[in-house]
Amino acid sequence: MRRRWHKLNEALIEAIIRICGFSAVVFVLGIFFFVCREAAPLLSEPAFHWQEFLFSIEWQPTSLQHKRYGVLAMIAGTLSITLLSMLIAVPLGVGAAIYISEFCSPRLREIFKVLVELLAAIPSVVWGFAGLTITSRLIVQYTNADVGVNLLNGAILLALMSIPVIVSLAEDALKAVPDSYREAALAMGATRWQTVWAVLLPAARNGLIGAVLLGFGRSIGETMAVLMATGHAINIPGSILDPVRTLTANIAAELGEAPAQSTHYQVLFLIGVLLFLITFSINLAAGFFIRKERHQ
Repeated sequence: MRRRWHKLNEALIEAIIRICGFSAVVFVLGIFFFVCREAAPLLSEPAFHWQEFLFSIEWQPTSLQHKRYGVLAMIAGTLSITLLSMLIAVPLGVGAAIYISEFCSPRLREIFKVLVELLAAIPSVVWGFAGLTITSRLIVQYTNADVGVNLLNGAILLALMSIPVIVSLAEDALKAVPDSYREAALAMGATRWQTVWAVLLPAARNGLIGAVLLGFGRSIGETMAVLMATGHAINIPGSILDPVRTLTANIAAELGEAPAQSTHYQVLFLIGVLLFLITFSINLAAGFFIRKERHQ
C-alpha cells in the first residue's frame, strides 16, 4: 500500500512538472499568436508598404496627408543602445561575479549578494527618474552635450539594470565548476588570477554566455527607463550623445493613443512581432554557438 502511494505521488509530481514545462511553451506561442493576430490585417492593407516599414526612418503615423511608418531609425536606436549597454555591463558584471565567487570572504560575499538582489529589485521607472535627474546632468557637465537624455544616458541605465542578472548567473556558473579544477591549477603553481583566466572562465563558458544573453534580453526589452532617459527622438544616432528612440519605448508611448484596429494600432503590434523575431534570432544563434562549443 505504501509503495503504491509513493508511485502515485511520483506520477503526480512528474505530471505537474511536465505540465509546467509545456505550459511555458504554450504561453510563449499564445503571446506570439495574439500579437501576430493583431498585426495580420496589415497583410491585406494596400496603403502599407513593407519596404518603407523596414528601410525608412520617417515615422509620421498621425499625418493627415501622408502617413509614414518607417522603423529603421528605431531599430538602429534599439540595437545601438543595447550593444553599448552590453559593452558596459558585461565586463563589470563578469568581473563582479569573479570577485564574489573567487576572491571574497564568505561574509563579504553574502553582503554583496544581498546588494545585487536589491539592485535588481529597483523598478525601471525609478531608474528612469535617476536618468532624468542624475546621470543626464552628469553627462551634460562632463561631455558638454546639448542634452543629457541621449543614447549614452540610456545605455548607462540599461547596463546598471542588466548587471544584477549577469552577476547572479555568472557567479552561479563559476561556482558550478568543480573544486578539483581549482585545486589542480593551484597544485601546478598557477596564481589565483591565472586559475580564473585559464581554467574557470573556459570551464564556465556556457554559463557565462547564458548570463550575457539574459542580460542582453533584459536590456533589449526594457521600456520605461529608455522612454524617460533617451530623448525619444527618431533619428539614426551618429554619436553616443545623440537622442534616440527604441522600439519598446515607441510602443509604450503610442499604443494608448492609437485608435483600436487602425493602421497605426496594427503597425505597433507589428513592431512587437519584429521585437519577438529579433530576440528569437539572437537566442537561436546563441544556442547554436553553445552547442558548437560543447561538441568541440
